[in-house]
Amino acid sequence: MKYLKYIFLISGIFLFTRCSDYLAVVPDGTATLETAFSNRINSEKFFYGCYNYLPNMASAFDYPGLIAGGDEIWWDVDNNMKGNSGARLAQGQQNITDPYLNYWDGAGGGKRMWIGIRDCNIFLENIDNVPDLTANERVRWKAEVKILKAYFHFFLMTLYGPIPIMDKNIDVSASPEEVRVYREPVDDVIEYIINLIDEATPDLPASITEITTETGRITQAIALAIKARTLVWSASPLFNGSYVYYQNFKDKRGVQLISNNNDPAAIQARWEKAAVAVKAAIDAAHIAGHNLFRYPIGFDIMSDTTALKYTLRGCVTERFTTNREIVWACTNDNNQFQNWCTPKIYTSYAGTAELSATLKMAETYYSKNGIPIDEDPYWDYEHRYETLTNTITEPDPDAEPGTEPDSYAWHYYYIGAGETTARLNYYREPRFYAHLCFDRGIYELLTNKDDGPQLVVKNRSGDVHGLVFQDCHPSTGYFIKKLVSFRIPTNTQAPAPYRFSMPIIRLADLYLLYAEALNESKNAPDNEVYAWVDSIRSRAGLDGVVESWKYAKDPLKPMNKEGMREIIKRERLIELSFEGQRPFDLRRWRDAEKYLNEPVRGWDFQGQKLEDYYLTRVYFSNRKFTYKDYLWPLRSNTLVVNSNLVQNPGW
Repeated sequence: MKYLKYIFLISGIFLFTRCSDYLAVVPDGTATLETAFSNRINSEKFFYGCYNYLPNMASAFDYPGLIAGGDEIWWDVDNNMKGNSGARLAQGQQNITDPYLNYWDGAGGGKRMWIGIRDCNIFLENIDNVPDLTANERVRWKAEVKILKAYFHFFLMTLYGPIPIMDKNIDVSASPEEVRVYREPVDDVIEYIINLIDEATPDLPASITEITTETGRITQAIALAIKARTLVWSASPLFNGSYVYYQNFKDKRGVQLISNNNDPAAIQARWEKAAVAVKAAIDAAHIAGHNLFRYPIGFDIMSDTTALKYTLRGCVTERFTTNREIVWACTNDNNQFQNWCTPKIYTSYAGTAELSATLKMAETYYSKNGIPIDEDPYWDYEHRYETLTNTITEPDPDAEPGTEPDSYAWHYYYIGAGETTARLNYYREPRFYAHLCFDRGIYELLTNKDDGPQLVVKNRSGDVHGLVFQDCHPSTGYFIKKLVSFRIPTNTQAPAPYRFSMPIIRLADLYLLYAEALNESKNAPDNEVYAWVDSIRSRAGLDGVVESWKYAKDPLKPMNKEGMREIIKRERLIELSFEGQRPFDLRRWRDAEKYLNEPVRGWDFQGQKLEDYYLTRVYFSNRKFTYKDYLWPLRSNTLVVNSNLVQNPGW
């Protein structure tokens, strides 16, 4: 084969690539790269094939940030989902013999990321040979593929830490020693990613103009957002030199693979560099027309409360065509994921109500005063697991929300009138009601208007939305409303999801990253730090940080760097909940040991009586997250084949 030299093998890193593997990304009936790049049509197929290696955020069990995270989304461990790789990771079953979600070798549910990088290199080496491409197309396609290659390196780095840098494909005639590549230090990988992004960004479009055909393609804002995330990881505790377990993490050459320079000034300099990059990404997003999503008031007759709930769901579930908060959209089909989060509102139950939010997540959201429930002296934290009845059937326009201890008019749009539910579900912030639904909570759908009958979820055992059979029930008692479009119909016999694109990056993420980087790069938080957090809180119907914390047990918390750090972290865990971000944040902050060694809890879904259902139940308690779990292991056989590789610490 004339172009066989482009097909290569790297022992211990890449799977052996046969022609049959390669033909998955070249046109049918062709067998050579010469044909693949013989004209525009064929090369375009190869171009889009590079995009196919992006991790699939729409796959609940195969994306590392979703089920695999272990404390955000849960399922019945005895049902038919228990064998999925993500489920096994959530239960702490990772191993070195055959790792789950193995993105290094492309096994165990993980994509073949190194093959994706290989194909990016093949494309860049051959695209100039295509005779009928316009100059603009050639320049743009090359820039997009460079960003894809940078992102693939970034993604692998977030899982494995130090990785090889594959800027060029290794020739088939390379010596055995040349093939046995080394893992490079994280700081070198970061520098490579940043340089590649800086090289390619000027050749990218500022925004997508053909939304129907180009959604998901890379723009300048996307490229700069990837750069921002990369530098935030560089500055975060996992990689910034402060983690004691990496102080002597070296390869067989004696090269230090993760920085051991824990000088505070050096760490602050990393954060300053990250802050500049995040601000550049935000500016590019604004120029491209991205803004925080708000549901178009006046589109339907509804209360401000309901419109706000649609806003707080719509920033994720509204399509890219109308939702300009999404900077980068995952275009994979998320219908099944959406069905698994949907209550049993259909006569056909198959495929619904199998994924739930943990009780921990329900407790993470703020009180209605915009502060954590255990920090709010006006919120009854001690009795949160007791029950309370929503006795008011209509809102009193003259009453101050929540001021009367026996009045629940404030919950008219949140909890079914006359219904009884846990105190935990009362007087919470709007995102709690927009993102979650619970027993006797109201589920907003466009087919159920404010002036008509409301859909009140009833999910105790024997109720219409409760336990039907073992594989179809909300295992913790909390439906993930945030990942279900409010446009789904209710008049169909079987689930009919309204397809939307899961956000890989949205503007709220960048705002909070900027607040984090600013806070870490300053000696103390200031109005600039508060402003970026408050922009997210304002959209969520909350007062600003300083104003809200006046009523907290520690009103000075936002005034110091450590306290504001904790606030920003909590804000990210709430605002970006269930979007695949939490597990990555917990690892880069080095907080996973704090969160992932706690039991997974929920209500007792098998309880029929009120007093039985509202008993907190432990669903999983055996996971042990230790220092080794911050980086994923390489397969033991990979280390045998390539003796130049070293295993991650603790494995």
